[in-house]
Amino acid sequence: MSEESKFNFSEEQAKSQTEKKDEAVKQSKETVKKDAVSFIESTKTFFKELLDFRHDTDRDATIEAIKADIPFKGATAWILICSIFVASVGLNANSTAVVIGAMLISPLMGPILGIGMSIAINDIDTLKKSLINLAVMIILSLLTAYLFFKFFPLHEDSSELLARTKPDIRDVLIAFFGGLALIIARTKKGTIASVIFGVAIATALMPPLCTVGFGLAKGGEYGFKYATGAMYLFTINTIFIALATFIVLKVLRFPMLKYANSKKRKRIAQLASILAILVMIPAVMTFIDVYKQSKFENQIARFIENEIEGNDALNLLDHDKDYDDKIFELNFLNEITEATKQDLLNEIKNNPIYPDLRDVALKLKGNDTKSYELISNAYKDTREELKKSKNIIAGLQKEISELQEEVTNLNKQLEQKTNVKTGISFTALAKDAKIRFKDLEFFSYAKMLESKDFIKVDTVSVARLKWNTALSDSLKTIKEKELSQWLKQTVKTKKDIVIKRE
Repeated sequence: MSEESKFNFSEEQAKSQTEKKDEAVKQSKETVKKDAVSFIESTKTFFKELLDFRHDTDRDATIEAIKADIPFKGATAWILICSIFVASVGLNANSTAVVIGAMLISPLMGPILGIGMSIAINDIDTLKKSLINLAVMIILSLLTAYLFFKFFPLHEDSSELLARTKPDIRDVLIAFFGGLALIIARTKKGTIASVIFGVAIATALMPPLCTVGFGLAKGGEYGFKYATGAMYLFTINTIFIALATFIVLKVLRFPMLKYANSKKRKRIAQLASILAILVMIPAVMTFIDVYKQSKFENQIARFIENEIEGNDALNLLDHDKDYDDKIFELNFLNEITEATKQDLLNEIKNNPIYPDLRDVALKLKGNDTKSYELISNAYKDTREELKKSKNIIAGLQKEISELQEEVTNLNKQLEQKTNVKTGISFTALAKDAKIRFKDLEFFSYAKMLESKDFIKVDTVSVARLKWNTALSDSLKTIKEKELSQWLKQTVKTKKDIVIKRE
């Protein structure tokens, strides 16, 4: 065989091996592709089975259960009144446990679910019943809370109360997702009681109504502010629970209520659609407004943290913000230079991490003098003066104690001398006089020298008295005679004792 034949044979063999490799790679890619598709399909099936709750829905039982919770009369009314009282006591005592207990026994959730369900299934009669019962429940709740706080007013605003006066984005999310959890649990075969209790606690329908009652009982500007803020929170919870109910029942394709009259069915369907839109519009607007306000407050907090607290040259005293008027006010303890003002204004207007603060009117208040240094120096001087004063007071107290002790010793010496001469202790005499004559407020006794002809000197006993002002003059005279006789016997003298009334 020639060299050329050998070369040609090797080339064909190499080409055959390359083709086999390409075919093997192609088959491998196909296998991987099929495995990937199979994995994706398996994953989709897994998550579909995991999250799909339509197969476990009992439509008829759900509708009947929700309708059964709508009526408000008899026992339900008394349960509502009791739960309002419990919630009011919890707010008054600032007890979270008591407030939670009130949430668990509240029957307010029934009409709210009824509103969402009736709009979803085109049931106008159930919608009327739900709205009427919810209105009656709200009025009764406000009246009960008003009467409670009228007779048992708060001495100071509790944290449990203040937490229900200013809703934010978290309250919207809690109401919506709590409502989703509640209606999903309701539609499941075999109601999950723990979920219903959890939603009752999370959405907190009772405390806002109690806070509204507190605001009405308090009255004035602050009372109105409490009432409107709490009513806003209750409205948010109600709307978003009803909205969640509507969405879930639509997703589950609950059957629409059928009417014999096709024109009536069409008219009611249109009315239900309009109501659904009317409910969703304020819900969406509320969510957007609360979301914007939440972003505004978060960026305010970030601005203070980044630009103020991180600057050692700035001493922030306090700050105030107004979302509606777009005002952000900073009050500093120290002097704020013009360069610092411009720097803060540039940050809030141009920094991309504060996009919602660009239209805010930034007000900076600093002291024009070196007040911070002056206050610090004054504080130090005051502490030194206070320290000196304490030392002086301590010395004076010591001197007073010594003088009191000296006076006590002198009194004892005088008492001893008096006892030696007369044999009578004035201390014992005074105590005995007070015991015998309870209306006596002042008593003194002494022996005095007197002379009627300015030649002969005689000794006379004198007692000075002061009686209780409530005592009549006639009784004072009688008691003075009794006291005089008692003194004569006590001091053992035959002479009359002169009584002088103060």
